[in-house]
Amino acid sequence: MKNKIVLITGGTGGIGKQTALTLAKMGARIIITGRAKTSGDETVAEIKQASGNPNVDLLLGDLSAQAEIHSLANQFKIKNQRLDVLINNAGLASSKRELTADGIESNFAVNVIAPFLLTRLLMDSLKASPSARVINLMGGDVPAKLDMGNLQGQRSFDGLNSYSQSKLAMMLMTYEFARRVQGANVTVNVCYPGQASTNMTRSVTPEMFPRFMRFIFPLFKLMTRPDGGKSAEKASRSSVYLASSKDVEGLNGKYFDAKSKMVDFPAIVMDVTTRQKIWEVAEQVSRLS
Repeated sequence: MKNKIVLITGGTGGIGKQTALTLAKMGARIIITGRAKTSGDETVAEIKQASGNPNVDLLLGDLSAQAEIHSLANQFKIKNQRLDVLINNAGLASSKRELTADGIESNFAVNVIAPFLLTRLLMDSLKASPSARVINLMGGDVPAKLDMGNLQGQRSFDGLNSYSQSKLAMMLMTYEFARRVQGANVTVNVCYPGQASTNMTRSVTPEMFPRFMRFIFPLFKLMTRPDGGKSAEKASRSSVYLASSKDVEGLNGKYFDAKSKMVDFPAIVMDVTTRQKIWEVAEQVSRLS
């Protein structure tokens, strides 16, 4: 990974931070994104000190806002002629239906539109690399079907279901992205990091669970209690593997589990019509043609 340029969204904490730290130790040039300058600067300083790698930088931007995604991409391109690895790590699990500044439901905006738009905006930078990799992170079990009539919770909303639906939509988008870049020097894959204690998992509330499942909430809280980053470090291994391993060189449109093993996508991801519909929705919502 020496001298590779790696951009990691949501890299100021949790799995993203641990991914950045490990890749920095491997000699990569790391750029993380975050929303707050203070915490972002603190994370950059911490990674530099722990890794011994001075080549760690911060880009500020809120991934729920498309204008800021454009700004992030522009900031990156001003300072860098290529991008070797893009890790779309940032995710959101909102407990209530909220609309972003662009009028998009927040889970859908961060989990689907942000990786779609940022990857599109940075495609020229990725193609400037001899061999670029895009890695999109899953976030748990996904349903077997995608409710196309309720993608943004416009008909009904509950927190964890909305999150799971958005992650399934992200998988469909990722596979379609991989299909469209086939033959180029860019690969697009998905990985599942596994369970980890992060700010996002610790923010989950009982109300986000379906009523019949709320009895397991105390167990969920026990599993996601603060652990000093140990579970996040373990969960970062699949991202690190896809970013750095020679074993996956050239592999495109694949899904890897928490043990970095290639597994099958959910059956719905293989449905061409559904993938095309998600792609069209993503283009329309992000105002790209």
